Amino acid sequence: MEFVATCPKGFEHLLADELRSLGVPQVRPLAGQVSFGGALTDAYRVCLWSRLASRVLAVLARVDAHDSDVLYGGASTIAWEEHLAPGATFAVDAHGTNAQLRNTQFVALRVKDAIVDRVFAATGARPLTDTARPALTIDARLSGGHATLSVDLAGEPLFRRGYDTRADVRVAPLRPDYAAALLAAGGWREAVRSGAPTLAALWAGQGSVLVEAACAALDRAPGLLRGRWGFAGWAQHDDATWQALLDEADARATAGEKNPCSLIVCDDRPGAASACRQALRAAGVSVEPTLCSAPEAADAARAAVGTLVTCDLSWIGETALAREAAALSSASAVAGLPVAALARGASLDAALRAEPDAVTDVIVGRDPATIRRYARRDDVEAPTCVDVAGERVPVLVAGSEQFARRLAKVAKLRAKWARREDVTCYRVYDADLPDYAVAIELYEGSETPGRWLQISEYAPPRGVDLELAHRRLLDVLAIAPRVMGVAPRDVSVRVRTRSRGGSQYADEARAPERGRRADRPSRQPGGVELPAGAHLVDEGGLTFEVNFDARHDCGIFLDHRETRGRVREMMKLTKGSKRFLNLFAYTGTATCYAADGGAKHTTTVDLSRPSLDWARRNMARNGFTGREYEFVQADVLAWVSEQRHTRNRWDLIFCDVPTFSNSARMRKASFDVQRDHAELIIGVSRLLVRGGSAIFSCNLRTFRPDVEKLERAGVRLTDITDETIPEDFARNRKIHHAYLVERA
Repeated sequence: MEFVATCPKGFEHLLADELRSLGVPQVRPLAGQVSFGGALTDAYRVCLWSRLASRVLAVLARVDAHDSDVLYGGASTIAWEEHLAPGATFAVDAHGTNAQLRNTQFVALRVKDAIVDRVFAATGARPLTDTARPALTIDARLSGGHATLSVDLAGEPLFRRGYDTRADVRVAPLRPDYAAALLAAGGWREAVRSGAPTLAALWAGQGSVLVEAACAALDRAPGLLRGRWGFAGWAQHDDATWQALLDEADARATAGEKNPCSLIVCDDRPGAASACRQALRAAGVSVEPTLCSAPEAADAARAAVGTLVTCDLSWIGETALAREAAALSSASAVAGLPVAALARGASLDAALRAEPDAVTDVIVGRDPATIRRYARRDDVEAPTCVDVAGERVPVLVAGSEQFARRLAKVAKLRAKWARREDVTCYRVYDADLPDYAVAIELYEGSETPGRWLQISEYAPPRGVDLELAHRRLLDVLAIAPRVMGVAPRDVSVRVRTRSRGGSQYADEARAPERGRRADRPSRQPGGVELPAGAHLVDEGGLTFEVNFDARHDCGIFLDHRETRGRVREMMKLTKGSKRFLNLFAYTGTATCYAADGGAKHTTTVDLSRPSLDWARRNMARNGFTGREYEFVQADVLAWVSEQRHTRNRWDLIFCDVPTFSNSARMRKASFDVQRDHAELIIGVSRLLVRGGSAIFSCNLRTFRPDVEKLERAGVRLTDITDETIPEDFARNRKIHHAYLVERA
């Protein structure tokens, strides 16, 4: 018979080696699968013992599939009445398309029709389909103009072992077949043969790598816990052969219970320890894992005979860069040991001071990743370390020592300035060294103590080695919290990428780790809700809400500290109605300053409902509540145009525009500040009372106002940029442009 074992991309050669170790003949790795020959016993053995295969298919026939009618005709030639057990339900699972058959559901439908018609013609009874839980699944795979029709002997993916518990959803799981691939690539089979295998698992997640390693050492078949198989509705199923294999597996598992096996876990994520223990119990494994730090795990692994270190970094993405820096720092302790790692990048090479012996490309979720194998080495170089606040910190790039010295120097100077100016939230570092192109801002809590860092990476210039830039960023994340006295968990990271009109953030803020339970919002004094993950900070005698967990800016632009102060002073000097308008208001910080300056009526306009809700909380938190404080959700450009035709006018307007916007809710297709600023400024000027003024600002570095067009429209523009740049932004005076707008 001919069989096919399917697997994730990249597993083919690992799976082929596994099948050969099971004694399966005629093994041939293909794309996303491994074909093999032999008897039905061999296929059953693969179902029961393979840790890497996803499904096992018994090939029935290959038929032409140039179009749906040809496919139907070919499928009708198979004696389905000899394969579908009496009374058994079935379903068709289709994969692949071609030029004529572009929809897998349609392919499945045509094959299903062929089966039903054939069985009805042969037996006079129509078989029943059940797409949710069929007794027999027929697999149809298109490749070019042909289709391979097979019986799925597994029924459901083999990586559903039966011990998946999701014990603690705060820890991201690693699928059992990926855990098995990690072990196979690292040579766990050879470690088991040593007689006393020891696995040191760095970031074991929910424990699947521990279960897979222990079951291999204890000679437990991965399919023993499964209660349902795909061959249950197959008329050619050989139950006697299957029962014999089960009995053999049970006997081996009983005998293997006495096999030695040591499991060491290094994972400081909340819930990891309990998740690992629960996974082992659910799998029926009595081995108790030892929890320790990375250096302790490294010492224990070096003392063992058959050792493998696994390192699962697949859970680390752009939203967990601070965790990646800490993880790589810990991983450096196991340098020189045999390591198998699942990672999305190559930065682990620098942490282990070694190049991998083998690299297997795989897909984790939808993202490319690699399984990297590092052999045991005795000639490992000492890690590169830098002195940070009296501590030796391992780094990935030797030049990071210069960054550490520079940051310590500027942080000390900036802290003195901040104390003198009574500023608690400020920029500490702004790409002082070109190779370390990041901006670092410090935020200190007001009502509750706390210190938070926001680190924003500038997009590296073209031609720069992206991996080297990534390693430098990881070093920044390892060094900056120690210099600034901030816990690593209180560091948020934003990665910038170039886009039209300037810079945008690809990863706008630190998102919660996948699966982490969200904290509930709390009530602050005065009844103002503080959302989950939010903190309170002070500026200019006012209190504002910031949030580093949500995927947006933190809630306050520090470069506009002087601008907001100017708004307050201008409002104090305003006579008459004292009406203030804030356009593109975001979280309403400028509105708070205007109200504090004596504004009798404020209008806060933004297209985003969450931003307006945030602005309301900021106003209420500072004591500004009532009908005189108005909040409007609207497309600012359209709203300004509409207000020009009303009698509504304002004494002072603040308009801090985005560089570019193409929100689907905007009336116009898009807004480009360089292209559209003149029209907007003219419209804003028409909303001013006689003698009123506005402040217009943007952060496009190359912005050039169309002065001539504005003058023709009777608008006078005065550049006040230099007066609005705070001292902590002096290195980057193009952080924004600001202009005073008046009617000529």
